[in-house]
Amino acid sequence: MAKQTDEDLLNTFKSDPYKGFDLIVSTYQERLYWHVRKMVIDHDDANDIMQNVLVKIWKGLANFRAESALFTWLYKIATNETLTFLKQKKNKFSTSITELEGQLPGGTDSESLISGDEIQIRLQLAIQRLPEKQRTVFNMRYFEEMKYEKMSRILSTSEGALKASYHHAVKKIEAYFSRD
Repeated sequence: MAKQTDEDLLNTFKSDPYKGFDLIVSTYQERLYWHVRKMVIDHDDANDIMQNVLVKIWKGLANFRAESALFTWLYKIATNETLTFLKQKKNKFSTSITELEGQLPGGTDSESLISGDEIQIRLQLAIQRLPEKQRTVFNMRYFEEMKYEKMSRILSTSEGALKASYHHAVKKIEAYFSRD
C-alpha cells in the first residue's frame, strides 16, 4: 500500500471517521509511542499515555484545521500528555534517581552489561536528572533530530529558548559523564 499523505488521511477521516482514524493511528502510532517512551522510559507508562493520546486525537480530529502538519499536531498532543503525566507522577511520588535506576533495563549494577549498554543506561540516567523542559527538548533534538523551528511550533516556545534549553541539557549531561 502506498504511503498516504496527510490530506488523504484527513479526507478518509471526513468520509469515514473510523477508517480514517485507524489509518492515522497505523501511520503515526509507532513514532508517537517511541517519542513518549523516551520521555518516560517505562513501557507501561508509555502505553497508558498513548491511550490518553489516542482518545484526545479521536475527540479533536474533527476540529483539526490543518494549520500545521498532522504529525506536528499529533506530536504536540503526545508531548503535552507526557508532560502532564510526568507532572502528576512527580507530585504523586517523589522518585529518587536511585529508584529510577532500578527501572532501567538491567539496572546500573549489572555485571553482565557490555559497554554500549552501560553507556546507554548512563545516558538515560543523565537525561532523567534534567528538568522536564530540558529533557523534552534534548529528546526531541537528539533522538528525534527535530529542527528547532518544528519544536517551536510543538512546544509553543521561541527557537532561542529551545536552543538555550538544549545547550544547558547537553552541558549537564556532559558534566554527569565527566564526574567519574
